Amino acid sequence: MSRTAFAKQAAACEDRVIALTRALVAIPSPNPPGDTRAVAEAAAGLIREAVPSAEVTLHPTSDLVTNLVARVRGHAPGRRLVFNGHLDTYPVNEALPWTVPPLGGEMREGRLYGRGTADMKGGIAASIAALALLGAHPGLWRGEAVLTLAGDEESMGPLGTKWLMDSLPHATGDAVIIGDAGSPRVLRFGEKGFLWIEIEAEGRASHGAHVHLGVNALDRLCAALDAVRGLRALRPEAPPAVTAAIAAARPVSEPLSGAGEAEVLGSVTVNIGRIEGGTSTNLVPASARAGADIRLPVGVGCATVEAALAAALDGREGIAWRVLRRFEPNHTDPGHELVRRAAAAAAEVLGAPCAVNMRVGGSDARWFRMAGLPTIVYGPTPHNMGGADEYVLVEELVQVARVHALTALDFLAA
Repeated sequence: MSRTAFAKQAAACEDRVIALTRALVAIPSPNPPGDTRAVAEAAAGLIREAVPSAEVTLHPTSDLVTNLVARVRGHAPGRRLVFNGHLDTYPVNEALPWTVPPLGGEMREGRLYGRGTADMKGGIAASIAALALLGAHPGLWRGEAVLTLAGDEESMGPLGTKWLMDSLPHATGDAVIIGDAGSPRVLRFGEKGFLWIEIEAEGRASHGAHVHLGVNALDRLCAALDAVRGLRALRPEAPPAVTAAIAAARPVSEPLSGAGEAEVLGSVTVNIGRIEGGTSTNLVPASARAGADIRLPVGVGCATVEAALAAALDGREGIAWRVLRRFEPNHTDPGHELVRRAAAAAAEVLGAPCAVNMRVGGSDARWFRMAGLPTIVYGPTPHNMGGADEYVLVEELVQVARVHALTALDFLAA
């Protein structure tokens, strides 16, 4: 078989991708609680049927989390490419105004509905379809193609992809493709880091009419939060290739992701997501607490931000702070072979150039990049993700499956 014939088969995968997505969506795997046992078992059955040559194993890592690994081999030794996806989804939340069965996989006017269709059971289906094509034609490529499906992603925990990477040598490789939510028109090569912090303020209670007898903890907290917002002034020292890629992608990426995306990708952002304090309007609060989500662009590391926080907050009377969670910003060189091959495959499938850009949100891609593995995220556009009537366009699912298959083939045949 030739690459041309392989590409033609990839273009005819619509029925398979729809069926796989529907089968995965039918099995709920909301996080919380993060129970992926049933969907992992179902995915294993789907892969064994679609890819008879695959070696499929299940890996429980807790009472709730089960992960899956599938592997196929080419006609000779070579490189290893890993497809990755997460099996857990946002909660179904049937109280939302759904107009379709949340787990029904209903089709309407080219849209496939259901919880997880966009994030990211549709992307998983695309990767399974790509793996099936590779497994059916091992004579075209060398090495190994591996699919890792993990739990514990929505909670950003270590029991899914991180556990697989630490425990199974073939869960890592020479390149990684993740079909997480995005857009077929934008190939993502990196993502911002984050630092979640909690700030606590102590004061002294008194009646609201006698403020001279108290110390308002919320006043102290608000002043501290103003100092935290000052982190937005930090300027990154990003590699020129990253800065250039963000700027070049802007005309395509911002109409899809929202005006201002490019600025956000290149700057520190601070979101005060939670504030608690006080018991009554006419009482001076004795304590208060807030949580902040600080997102870091490439070129600003966690250590820099923590040092700035210490300078801004340490020594303030009645103020204490702590880091809840941290991850460094991460990226693959936009000029890397994997990025170039995926962009070329996307242009071939779409009939137009594909933007190459960073990603605002986090994903399991960070685990691979932190281990030094070239990693891209290329998936369908999410519609109503986490809300009622979540859906994905079938046309985009097919495009993602084709790009996954062609990128993998070109990388492993090189």
